[in-house]
Order: sequence, then C-alpha cells, then structure tokens
Amino acid sequence: MERRIAVVTGGTSGIGKEIAGGLVRAGFLVAIVCRNELRGAATVRELTRDVPGARVETFIADLSVQLDVRRVAASLAERFERLDVLVDNAGTHLLRAKVSADGYDRMIATNHLGPFLLTNLLLGLLEKGAPSRVVVVASEAHRQSDGLDVERFAEPGSYGAAGSLRVYGRSKLLNILFARELARRMEGSGVTVNAMCPGLVATGLAREIRGSERIGAVLSRTPLLRTPAQGARMALRLALDGEFEGRSGGFHSSTPGAGMLPTAGVLKDPEIGRAVWERSARLVGLPSL
Repeated sequence: MERRIAVVTGGTSGIGKEIAGGLVRAGFLVAIVCRNELRGAATVRELTRDVPGARVETFIADLSVQLDVRRVAASLAERFERLDVLVDNAGTHLLRAKVSADGYDRMIATNHLGPFLLTNLLLGLLEKGAPSRVVVVASEAHRQSDGLDVERFAEPGSYGAAGSLRVYGRSKLLNILFARELARRMEGSGVTVNAMCPGLVATGLAREIRGSERIGAVLSRTPLLRTPAQGARMALRLALDGEFEGRSGGFHSSTPGAGMLPTAGVLKDPEIGRAVWERSARLVGLPSL
C-alpha cells in the first residue's frame, strides 16, 4: 500500500510535534514546515529514532512572510504528487505588536494569512489525494477577539500584553471562519476541512508573556492544563479517525465545558466568512473567486 503523506506546520515543538509524531506512528510520510532548520533536524532525528521505518522531512519557511509561504508551497508541490492530510498548526502569541515583512500585523500574518495562503496553494495536491483532510488548529480564545473589521483585520497597530490577547483571539476567530468557508468551497471535492481547539496546553506559545511559566506550573497540577500530547488528540482524530470521514466545516473543542457555551455571534453569519475569505485573498495576492 502506498504510504500516505501529511504536512504539519509548526511541527518541531508542542502540539505540532505531537501531531507529527502521531501521524508518523500511523504510517504517514510527514513533511514538517518549520522556521528553524536545527530544530527541524532534531525533530527528524527524534522521530526516526523512536518510530521504526519513520519517514520525516523538513521544509523551512516563516509563515508570516508570504514569499516564504509561496516558496515552501512550490517545494512541497515539487516533492509530492498528492497530499492526504494538511494540519495548519503553526501559530504565535506575541506580547507586543510587530509588523510582518509584508506590512501586516505579524500575529495575524503568522496565524491566519500564512496558513490561508499555504492551504490554498496546496489545494491541488489535496484534491489529488482525496479523500483528504485539512485540520486547522484554532482555539476557544476566539471568544476574546476584539471584534472583526473585515477590511482592517490585518492592519498593524499598537498593543501590549492585554491587547495581545484580543488580537490573538481575532486570529483564532479568523482560523475558524477560514475553515468553515474552505469546507463550503470544497464540498463535493473529497477534501474535508475542520477546525479544532486543543484546550489549554502547556506549550511555548505564550513564552513572551511575563509569568506564563509560573502560571503554567500551577495549572499543570489541575485538570485545566493539558500536555502537548493531550492537546494533539483532537487534531489526530480529525486527521485519522473513520468517524470524521466526510464530515466537514466543524469546530471541535477539547476545552472542558465548551459545548455549553453559545456560538460566537460572528460565526453565525456565513456572509462574514465569505467576506473574510475575499479580503484574505486580496491581502495575499490570490484570486478572490
């Protein structure tokens, strides 16, 4: 049987590394997209040491830089004839506002515009691999978004730690809107798309926030804080389990009690998802239709 192929962004640490490992153990050839070549090489050594017969490759790119995204997408298309799974996992939470190489808020560029562009550029490979799956790692943090101005959501601004939580929430809201709209657009193609929340996980995502390690140490003694392996479980289920075959457009949360919370108002309007798609396409230089 031909080996299945998966791409995982941000697969050298935290949840992404656990997702990559789970896919390797499931028999996939896993391509990890990461920023740091040394960390990528270390992850390859670890996974090939721990999993007999593992095949892991790395592709270097900074998802906040559109030129990097286009280059790595071209490299993946040159290397593989199809894809079975794409996990958009890479993300960042910056303590202070920064501007990306393309002039956008760097957190929005990394967490939304980069994955949006990469996924669109890989859709041809995913269609060739159909039935195939896209998993977008979002978050319940979308509920703390600072609102959503469709025309201005990527504009750089000024914020500190408190404001960064709202911008991070906005990026996660954009992730869910993107996944839902992509699912709608791919209906009937054999490509399913779902977003998920891993729960509150002990990772380096918020390493810039003062006191986050101390808070994490306290929460790790409670059921509230999950390990990266626990946080990866839902993503792996969406990528692998038969129960999700053909199911698309969902947001699946691992946060305890999240199912009792009301849906965020923005997510109730499909027209907002379409508008976000059109705006995102213009910002990354893709056709809007």
